[in-house]
Amino acid sequence: MPSKNKSLKKGNIAIYIILLLVVIGAMAALKRCAGNGSLTQKTANDTINIAIEYSPLSLYTYDDTLGGFCYDLMRLIEIHSNHKFVFHPIVTLESTLDRLDKGAFDMVIAQFPATKDDKNKYLFSEALYLDRQVLIQLKDSTGHAPIKTQLDIAGDTVFIIKGSSMRSRLSNLSHEIGDTIYIAEDGNYGPEQLFLRVATGEIKYAVINESTAARMSKDYPNVDYNTEISFTQFQSVILGKDEAALCDSLNNWIKSTKESKEYKSLLSRYF
Repeated sequence: MPSKNKSLKKGNIAIYIILLLVVIGAMAALKRCAGNGSLTQKTANDTINIAIEYSPLSLYTYDDTLGGFCYDLMRLIEIHSNHKFVFHPIVTLESTLDRLDKGAFDMVIAQFPATKDDKNKYLFSEALYLDRQVLIQLKDSTGHAPIKTQLDIAGDTVFIIKGSSMRSRLSNLSHEIGDTIYIAEDGNYGPEQLFLRVATGEIKYAVINESTAARMSKDYPNVDYNTEISFTQFQSVILGKDEAALCDSLNNWIKSTKESKEYKSLLSRYF
């Protein structure tokens, strides 16, 4: 009989050890989930960190006040989300996407049209607005643009923002026209600064979003932006590939906000 009890005790100890290992494994898994920055576990009132690009349409300052269509829109969306949005102004896109990959930001708002390759790397939300890419150039002494069609770009150097999907578009355009388009990437500035570099004659050509070009050309009428480089594209919020749950929530918040009177007021103010 004692040997039977001893056998039972050994069996219980084995069970306890197995259960202990299961608990330790579960705790380790929970610790990994908590420490990897994943937002799929976010609950109401959690903070969402948003990197937002300095540009006339996304974010700008006036009289110590922040403004911009994307900034104001995200403030409206914040009301529907039950989360606190913290904005981090950015200038360079490439380093920002790297920080998104590492979990430093939860979302990125920048002039970054989604291409097929980009969609393999990131998630893109419901469109905030529509836009397209255009060529920025100085008008000549007669008030006309030297480059009138995409074919005229052959053999010239065009500046783009470093990390922008426009490299892929310009490379494809080079193949389409059967000639070389030289691409120079600027990693220090955003679209507004590229526009100004063309306006001041520092560089000849740049490609940025039409919305930014149209707004800035009001102060620089000697700049032409009528040569289209891309078709009309959706401008969306960028999220990490593993943030499907957050992206779904964001899409619902965007759709809900678009039905409000405040959204229509934003459209009339900025567009």
